[in-house]
Formats: sequence, C-alpha cells, structure tokens
Amino acid sequence: MTAFTGVFIKRALCVSCALLAISGCGSREKTIVLKLGHGLDVTHPVHKAMVHMAELVAATSKGRARIDIYPSEQLGSEREMIEQLQLGSVAMTKTSSSPLESFIPAMSVFAIPYLFRDEEHAWKVFLGDIGKKILSDGEHLGLKGLCYYDAGFRSFYLRDNPVNSPDDLIGKKIRVQKSKTSMATIQALGASPTPIDWGELYTSLAQGVVDGAENNPPSFETSKHYETCKFYSLDEHAGPPDVLLISMQWWNKLPDDIKKIVRDAADSSSTYQRKIWKEWTKSSLAAVEAAGVTINRPDKNPFREKVKPLYEQYKGTEIGALIEQIRAVE
Repeated sequence: MTAFTGVFIKRALCVSCALLAISGCGSREKTIVLKLGHGLDVTHPVHKAMVHMAELVAATSKGRARIDIYPSEQLGSEREMIEQLQLGSVAMTKTSSSPLESFIPAMSVFAIPYLFRDEEHAWKVFLGDIGKKILSDGEHLGLKGLCYYDAGFRSFYLRDNPVNSPDDLIGKKIRVQKSKTSMATIQALGASPTPIDWGELYTSLAQGVVDGAENNPPSFETSKHYETCKFYSLDEHAGPPDVLLISMQWWNKLPDDIKKIVRDAADSSSTYQRKIWKEWTKSSLAAVEAAGVTINRPDKNPFREKVKPLYEQYKGTEIGALIEQIRAVE
C-alpha cells in the first residue's frame, strides 16, 4: 500500500466514524456531537453567538446532541473548513460570505462595494427571499446555510497613515480575503490586494508584509491588529455577512427533531448576535481609540465614484441581476 493510499484510507475511516457517531455507533455513542470550527477569537461577538447556539442545542435536545466549538483556526482556515464540511470530516463552520464565493458564486454579491444603503437595508436582504435563496445555493455542493451573522461594514486600517480619500491607498499593499470581488474592490480603489489567511495576518502586519487591512471594528479590536495599525478610516466600503454552515452529509443523517432544534438554535443565535453587535462595535471603537488609534470618517462619495466601473462589469450577468434585485429592496 502506498503512502498516499494509506492517507486516503485513514481520512475515509475518519469521515465514516464521524458519520456513524450520528446514528449511534450501536449503543456506544448516544450523543450526537457536531464539531464546529472557525477562525475568530473567543472574545468576538460571533463566537459568543455560537456559544449561545450550542447551549440551546444541548438544553433543548436534553443532551441528545451537542455542538463542540473550536475557535481561532484550530481546525483550519476558512477555506479549509469549507472543504472539510464537503468531506464530512467536520460538521459546521462559520465563514465570511466572501471566501464562500469560490463555492457559491451568488455569495459574491454581498461583497460588492457600497451596494447596501445601510444596515437596515442589508438585513432586509439577508432575511428576505434573496438571502434565503443564496443560503440554499450550496446544498448540491454539500454546504447548507443555516443563518447569517452581522459582520458590520468593512473599513481600512493602516500602519502609517489614515485613508482620507482613495488617493491615500495608491501603492499600498492591503490584506484582503480570498475573494475575487474583494480583490477587485481594492484594485479599483488604487491599492494592491494581498490575500492572507486571517490567522497569519497579525504577523504579516507586524513584519510589514502588508501596509494594512480592512475589517469591521470588533474584528480589528479582538485580533489586536490595532497594536500595529494606528489609523482606522471608517469608509465602510462593503458589508459581507458571516455565514453559518453545516455539512449536508451531517444534516442528512440528523433525526428530524434534532434538525429543528439545530435550525431554531441557529436562528436564535443570529438574533442574539445582532443585538450584541451594535454595542460591541461602539465599545471596540472606544477601546482601539484608547489604545492610541486615530479614527477618521472620510467622505464616502469619492470611494463610491472610484468603484463605479465594477458595477459596469456585472451588467448582463447573474450577479448584475442580483445587484438590481437588492437595490430594489425597500
């Protein structure tokens, strides 16, 4: 047997055993254990929402099911987690919608710059027919969307200078998610997009591999990126949500009553997370400012003008049609 064959058999056995755990493995395993991996710190509000969900599942199922959470990329990066869900080796993950666009193309619409008028508009889309349809688009690929989490709006933070206009981004290397749409946005604004896994970004910023990055206030704070980047410019160029996924291999094996418990707990965790997100955003901005970060709020109109060519590229495409549908949501 070759080394490759051995590795393949071991992985197959792991997946088989994981799925057998759901059906009980005879009388040895009575609790359904769903492993959930993600990349955020345990202090992040999205992690706290998933803890809330896990507590609900354990209590409502009376111990018949539980969710074990592995934060801080313990089980892999966002893309690796998505792939593990497809294999069935992990049951659940939380990922930004941006890396998901490589698997579910419609997810890319959420990263279109300045598409959402405001937070209320964004959540009408996520909770409405458009959002529900996109959540279900990955099921044939083994990825079932359960709910969205609020990820706010993404803004630039740099090591050495504020961003008052797109001109301040020219020549800067900016870390982005592994998303074609995100990369196109950064290019349109004049910077050089540099995809780096979230877990590697702190070191990359500290060593000057990139000049800055872009994210929401809670992520900027909990990641401690403010220790290196002392300028945070709230241009709020994009609002892609976080997405909670479950492997279809696991979902299809769950008893119907446990499916309902998991679905209801996910919905509750989304509502809970949205409630704490606003306050967390305020406290994160106050915390980084107290740590010496200069916060500025640039005029967004020059940024909107700069990214207009992106919209032209989507005319006549499925994403272009989605853009128009989202714009029409009142």
